[in-house]
Amino acid sequence: MAGLLEVLEARFAANPRRHEGVVWAEVRARLAAHPEKLGPLQQMEESGGEPDVVGRDGATGAVTFFDCAAESPAGRRSLCYDRAALDGRKQNKPANCALDVAAAMGVALLNEAQYRELQELGEFDRKTSSWIVTPERIRRMGGALFGDRRYDTVFVYHNGADSYYAARGFRGRLTV
Repeated sequence: MAGLLEVLEARFAANPRRHEGVVWAEVRARLAAHPEKLGPLQQMEESGGEPDVVGRDGATGAVTFFDCAAESPAGRRSLCYDRAALDGRKQNKPANCALDVAAAMGVALLNEAQYRELQELGEFDRKTSSWIVTPERIRRMGGALFGDRRYDTVFVYHNGADSYYAARGFRGRLTV
């Protein structure tokens, strides 16, 4: 995991706008105190997410990582939204669903507010889109939400939860 820490530190140093007021020594201390979080971070990295620190809770010291790859992580695309959508497909099923993959990794999908927060830190999903946490009332009707950036504007839109596209994945969030 030493290699992962070097990658995270280099990314942290290269993108100070994402985590103003946070110093790497604090992040490293949090990771040392919570080594169980290194596995999910490694999976975020290996699947193309390029995790980086996007905030720190002043009261608890917890740091939050988001996937900060320019496009939705390549290793987590072509997934429908959740297990119910996957099980409901009669044909041409994708390999998995975003919520199950995220749970197996030990991360959570970004919600709409977090997705918009990420977009304030740079321009993400200019060619791809990312599933985001969908309110239960929308999900009960068969829908799911995704976000992207087009025309210099962040859009949140809907699709059938059972849909999947080669250019749609999900972005993870991990708090340490």
